[in-house]
Formats: sequence, C-alpha cells, structure tokens
Amino acid sequence: MFVTLFLVLMGYIVYFNVVKSEKIINSPYNTRQDTFSDRVVRGSILDRNGEVLAKTEVAEDGSEMRTYPYGEVFAHVVGYDVNGKSGLESAENFDLLTSNAFFVERIIKEFQAKKNTGDSVVTTLDAKLQTTAYNALGDEKGAVVVMEADTGKILAMVSKPSFDPNSVEDNWEYLNADNEQSPLLNRAMQGAYAPGSIFKIVTALEYIREQPAYGAYTYDCYGEITYDGTTIPCFNHIAHGFQDLNTSFANSCNSSFANIGLSLDRKSYAKTCKQLLFNSKLPSVLDYRKSDFSLEETSTSAEVMMTAMGQGDTQVSPYHMALITSAVANGGKLMKPYLVSEVTNYTGTPVKKNKPSVYKELMTAEEASILTQYMTSVVTQGTGMELSGESYSVAGKTGTAEYGSDGQSHSWFVGFTNVEDPELVVSVIVEGNEMQTGGRAIPVAKAIMNAYYYE
Repeated sequence: MFVTLFLVLMGYIVYFNVVKSEKIINSPYNTRQDTFSDRVVRGSILDRNGEVLAKTEVAEDGSEMRTYPYGEVFAHVVGYDVNGKSGLESAENFDLLTSNAFFVERIIKEFQAKKNTGDSVVTTLDAKLQTTAYNALGDEKGAVVVMEADTGKILAMVSKPSFDPNSVEDNWEYLNADNEQSPLLNRAMQGAYAPGSIFKIVTALEYIREQPAYGAYTYDCYGEITYDGTTIPCFNHIAHGFQDLNTSFANSCNSSFANIGLSLDRKSYAKTCKQLLFNSKLPSVLDYRKSDFSLEETSTSAEVMMTAMGQGDTQVSPYHMALITSAVANGGKLMKPYLVSEVTNYTGTPVKKNKPSVYKELMTAEEASILTQYMTSVVTQGTGMELSGESYSVAGKTGTAEYGSDGQSHSWFVGFTNVEDPELVVSVIVEGNEMQTGGRAIPVAKAIMNAYYYE
C-alpha cells in the first residue's frame, strides 16, 4: 500500500509539473502566479515582425517597469500586468516568467543572485494591420478581428474604446467605474451583439441543407412581408422585386429571408447553429462570451422571421463571426485560431512553435463554395459594392443590427479577400450608427485590406 501511494503521489507530481502547472500559473485567479518573478525578469511580447508590444525595463537600481510602446492600440489583446492580468500577459504568463537563456548564463546569474531574462512571446499579430484597424475605427465604439483563413493566425484584434496599459494602475478605479464606455471590455471577444444581416450566412446554409432544390427558390419582394400580424420591412422599404436565393443574399432582402425562415425546420436550424458553435465553447486562449441562439420549436412565427434575418434574441461576438467566415473561406474547415507563433529565449533562439491545425469542420466544402458564391455577389452586385474594383477580390456580407427604440443600429461587415485562394478574413462591428446598409463597417474593412495589399 505504501509503495502504491508513493507511486500515485509521484505520478501526480509529474502530471502537475508537465501538464497542469502552466495552466495554473497562467490563471488570473492564481494569486501566486508571479512567484517566478523573484528570479526572472518578465520577457517581452513581440508582433510577428519583431515589433515590441510589451517589455520590462530594468533601471540601474534594479527596479522594473512594464511598458507598452503602442499604448492603447494593443491594449485588449496584449493586456496589462498590474492589478491582476489580462490578455496575452495572462495567457502567456508562464512563458514570460520562464528563462531558457543559455544554461551557463543562467547558472552564473543564479550564483550572482541576479535575475535571468524571461522568454519572448512572438505573436501572430501584425502591428501595421493592428494600427490600421485601430485608426480606421476612429472615435467609434466597435471591434475588429483579422485572421488568416488557411492557418488560423490572428493578425489583428482591436476593441474601442480602449485604455493605456502603461497607466492602468494609476487609473484603475476610473477604468472599472466607467460603465458607459466600458474601456476594459474586449468587445472583439466579449461583445454580445445582434448580428443583423450577417446572420443570413447561417440562415442560407440551413436552407441549402434542407432544400436540395435551393437553386429554384424564388420570391417577389414588395418591400415588406406580413405574416400572422407581424410585418418585416426591407431596408428603407426597398422593393427588390423578383429574387432567387443568390440575389436575396446579395441584396440582403429581409422579406425574402423572413419568408425562408418560416419554411425552416426549427430543430434542424438549431442543430446547424450548434455546429457553427452557437451556445458552445469557442477555441480561444483569451476570455470570451459564448454566442446565443435561442430559437425553439415553440417560438412564434414573428420570432422565427426576426431570427432568420438576423434580429430577434440571437447574439454573437465579432470573434465568433470571424471564425464562421474563416470556415467558409477555408472550404468548411475552421483552423484552430491562435495568437502565439512561437516562444524564444531572449536572444531569439526558438523554444517552441505553434503550427496550424484543423479545429473542426463547420460545413462541407460544397456548402462553403455555395456561400462563397453568394458572398461574392454581395460585393459584385449587392450591398458591398464599395469593396469591388480593387486588385484583390472580396467575398463578404454586410449587416445592420437594430437595437433600442430610437432607430439606432450597429454596422457589421464580415468577409475575406482573394476569393479563389482566400487569404485575409475580416470581421468588423461599429456600434451605434445611423441606419445605413454596411454603414461605417465597410470603410474600416477596406482600410485594413488596402493596408495588407498596398502598403
């Protein structure tokens, strides 16, 4: 019995150190997560081109100060290191406080009672695209997520309003008390928004799955649809006329999609949403909010129509919509999204690397191809024509999500570039715009795409 207990104890110790220790040290709830800081100077966080996003400056007297050269631009994704931790400062705490410097150097410093230098975390983030997205949002509230479709690398993640991580400790009470602006909230990951017409990607997918003859769908739009006493208008009550499924999608015809919604099997609809990660765990190292899809078999026809065109009680984050769009661009397969490319020691010698991997198949390649065709039509002949005419091609979906009772709306765009061989996935929300299709989201997306291809 003694031998058995001893072996179990040793097995747990090995398991803890190899498997669990990093997660526990990275946890923001671990009050002792900075134990290693007594022996290690916190490492740097870099963008994919070596630009410094966070570093520790050591004064002559040995005092340390964590600095963030880009200030507010990377605040939510890189995070902060005082009053707890957030962002990558929390998620990568173990690596930042681990030194893989040359072992002789480490031994010498230990004997000299000097701190070793922690490892550097090289992210997938691109400072140029991040800065472009931040500037393109201007003074608006909103968020941007930019990814590579075929790898899952996250190239940019912006949330506004932002804050300066260099002065978090001094402004802590103010930042926590500001419920109107919520500057500490990472809207890209934790925002909960009605999707508006970008949800028509999901509704179209469900209709395609239920109707083998989806190509024969027709609808004559008179600017609104009335059913069971509920009237759903199209944007500005525009009568789109004769529509098939492709033109319904390209013109973002609310009446047509409300009509489609009434024909759907609600149980199957919910199953498709579950497959697209609604009400589910999302792949992420950062804190996020699950997206909600609440339509049930007992839901009213009004709720069904509203849900099908992106209103109702459905809520989603910009990050989640980037994942769905990425799967469409990548032939139905969602690559596991990641923010850290590699960890190196402070001299740049690689310690470990992350490689692209498939997370889950959200749809078939055929379904992704059909949706790509529809999303391309949005740009070539529909509500996203502002993105046409460039040297790069774009497939996407615009959205206007109404909220409140005073006609305010959020502006959405999700899409990807280089349609034949998809590259850049972009998800943008701009809060509180006046009612206009695409609104401020399209110019933000276009600025990012232009920076990627032209600058």
